Amino acid sequence: MTLKDLKGKKVGVCVSGGLDSKTVTKRFIEAGLKVSCFSADLGQPDEKNINDIITKMAPCGAETVIIDLKKEMAEACFDIVKAGATYDGGYWNTTGLARAVTVKGLVKAMTAKGIEILAHGATGRGNDQMRFERYTRQLNPTMAVYAPWRDAELLKEFPGRTQMVKYLAKFKIRHDLPGTKKKYSTDANLAGLSHEAEDLEHISTSCLIVDPTMGVWPQQAPDKIEDVTFRFKAGRCVEINGKKVTPLKAITLANDIGGRNGVWMKNALENRIIGTKSRGVYEAPGLEILHTALKSILQATLDRNCTSLYAQMSRVIAQNIYDGRYFDMSTRAAQACVDTLTANADGVVTLGLYKGNIFFQSMSEVPGSLYNEADSSMEESKGLNPVSSQGYADILAVEALSMARAGHFKGMI
Repeated sequence: MTLKDLKGKKVGVCVSGGLDSKTVTKRFIEAGLKVSCFSADLGQPDEKNINDIITKMAPCGAETVIIDLKKEMAEACFDIVKAGATYDGGYWNTTGLARAVTVKGLVKAMTAKGIEILAHGATGRGNDQMRFERYTRQLNPTMAVYAPWRDAELLKEFPGRTQMVKYLAKFKIRHDLPGTKKKYSTDANLAGLSHEAEDLEHISTSCLIVDPTMGVWPQQAPDKIEDVTFRFKAGRCVEINGKKVTPLKAITLANDIGGRNGVWMKNALENRIIGTKSRGVYEAPGLEILHTALKSILQATLDRNCTSLYAQMSRVIAQNIYDGRYFDMSTRAAQACVDTLTANADGVVTLGLYKGNIFFQSMSEVPGSLYNEADSSMEESKGLNPVSSQGYADILAVEALSMARAGHFKGMI
């Protein structure tokens, strides 16, 4: 699809208020298109006031609508915490998850306004282009998708940021380029931040060039352990430090607590959907400490087969979120399985946080626990009788003896 194909159609542009958003919107207006701009409020920690986007976009001549999706984003965060759905390098899928929430919210708003084409600013080199395309078609099959930065004519007109600034200047729309080359670019939402590109593309560059937004690096954290207590009900956090929390409050508070203690600054070379690798530095302190607490309860409530199944479902969900398949039936089925596996995940867990480290302190009130101190004790107890294990050992030995007699281990000693 090219710019010419948009004529006579109502176009909804996904905007951030940045240079790309301004350039594309103004270019559409000048082409005589019917344009409306949309942006999502995902609780971005790097945005002091989300309505600043409206102010930034106003000179371009199109209405900008902000859709509040903070509650939806918090619920999505709870889903991946419950599933432990991390991708390459332990990446908490913060951007991939946000794209699902964003597109669902914006497509709903655009459909209500009679928008026929969704335009997004993702490039032709990354994952987001695939996520925008797939989610839009899933949620509204009649809505077309236009990617300006895959349009050869538009790329020819705007080969770089300098050309965009000059174009906007013709209409007295100001956008100053930074005086020095940026160190990296950042994508932020309630779940966490992804830092990539620019200097971070060089794997010889230390991840320490990143300025944490949600907290500090471990070496800058307090010289004292901070204890934090979580109460879970069926795998969902319902209290932090004795106070009831909604999903939004839980993620926000956990981000603050984990962030100030230098928790979860990760470096990874992730495998992109399109087959290339991308280097990123990630922040997600809240998700990390919430899942670490939940994991302690799951270790107590899941038997060996359930633990294995849970790990499989975690991988399915993580891969699908990354690939833009959050709404697929396979994801929903895997999440339903996780819901079943975490049905007994009730309990209270206290963690100690210290300079990026997370320590288990204690666990209590876990009625579904399979852990029995007497059975596990190395001392004399009324638990499992060690003499009774002989029969089980003999049964296991039957197969080993058969294999040995058949020569399966010949020459090993």
